[in-house]
Amino acid sequence: MALLDRVGGYPAESGAMRGFLRQGPRAGTLTGVERALARAVLEGGTVAVTDALVEEVAAAAPHFTAGRKRALVQAFATAVDERFLPGWDGAAFDRSGLHAWAVVQMTASKVILAHATGNTHAVDDEDVRILLDTQRGTGVWEGNVLLHLSALHALSRLPGTGRVVTDGVRAALEQQRADGGLPFVTDTDTWVTATAGIALASAGAPRDVLHRLASHLVGRQLPGGGWSYTDASCQADVDDTSVAVQFLHVLDAARYEEAITRGIRSMTSVAGPDGGFPTYRHGAPSEPCMTAAVVDALTLRPAGHEVRIRAGLDYLAELQCPDGFFPPDWSSSTLHTVFRVLLAASRGPGGRSPGVERMAQRALGAVLSRQNPDGGWGMREGDESDVLSTAYGLIAVCGQDDPGPARGAVSFLMAAEHDGGVRGALSDSIGPRPFVFTVPVLADVFTVLALGHLAGRTAPAPLGPGRRLAVAR
Repeated sequence: MALLDRVGGYPAESGAMRGFLRQGPRAGTLTGVERALARAVLEGGTVAVTDALVEEVAAAAPHFTAGRKRALVQAFATAVDERFLPGWDGAAFDRSGLHAWAVVQMTASKVILAHATGNTHAVDDEDVRILLDTQRGTGVWEGNVLLHLSALHALSRLPGTGRVVTDGVRAALEQQRADGGLPFVTDTDTWVTATAGIALASAGAPRDVLHRLASHLVGRQLPGGGWSYTDASCQADVDDTSVAVQFLHVLDAARYEEAITRGIRSMTSVAGPDGGFPTYRHGAPSEPCMTAAVVDALTLRPAGHEVRIRAGLDYLAELQCPDGFFPPDWSSSTLHTVFRVLLAASRGPGGRSPGVERMAQRALGAVLSRQNPDGGWGMREGDESDVLSTAYGLIAVCGQDDPGPARGAVSFLMAAEHDGGVRGALSDSIGPRPFVFTVPVLADVFTVLALGHLAGRTAPAPLGPGRRLAVAR
């Protein structure tokens, strides 16, 4: 809306967006920065993004992103209200170690804030090239609508960019939904296919269906061996790659040998010297959730990867928080990383080291301590139970002997089921961290996956040589 107001000429589209912001699915539940931005756009008043709100966002994201998050929020505020007075921190715009999406987002923030603070001398030809390159195609760059809009907001402040911005606005409006709103990304089809494949495999779906999904994934594998969240993107990440590798291996390791090998090579190529793995590229800070995902995938082929598996588990033990959980990841649920860690720790070759054993016991104890009286789990301590967190919690407790916690979780999930789907699910996917976006089918996918894990625990079915239940994000 702010961009359309800036360039003019789209009253119908702008009106539809206004309706979404007032009455859309999350309009009544917006808090913090999102609420402040929406109110400024709708009411035309001063944006109320305070220092406290900026710090709230920075604190909820991984610590190594804090400087960029502060700049991002201030750039958002400046984009919707040119009267907003942001700060200027040149150190926040260092490109070192950043993946392609972060480079674009950071550069867009830099240009917006430079224009607002009188630091236009800091904008150089490379900044402009980075932003213009996102507009060379006919659609939304990398399938990321937020990056596309951020780049347009930045370019609209530079001379000689009128035609580029106009064409970019048209491309963005092609993504406008029937409810008037815009999505964060154009789709997450590759990610959903991989997670659904694992869930369906755990539930014993027909093999012809599973091979159709696998064939689709193989066709979406990037030349370097990794996968991205959508075929519109060329930025591989270890999250999608680890899940795709697990699904292909679980389904038919021999048939998909080449794709699996290339996927593993892609993941191990970004390994950090600390034993952990970042999300996107070598040299970036390692993250616990991504490390657990890669380690779990590597345990499919432990031969030749024992050192990496042990190093990854040791890294996780070192990063565990005092409460038994782990630092923020790509989910707003604290259960997300911990269930992945427990699976990775349970599947490593050989016995657990004392440190890894302590980590696993602390993590399991943390999960059990957070279970609500209704049998489910909330995203954070004290939260009401939700479907996705409960699915994560059920996977986490399947490995211990007391059936009570699993029984309670199943009761909660069964109560949420209606006509083949789950009702009342809260979204936990976040991007850019810590902002929430919705992928509705994931609640169904993870419910099936959790029940599949429980079925495998209580009545193991033969999976064939080298096969096992797998896990996704």
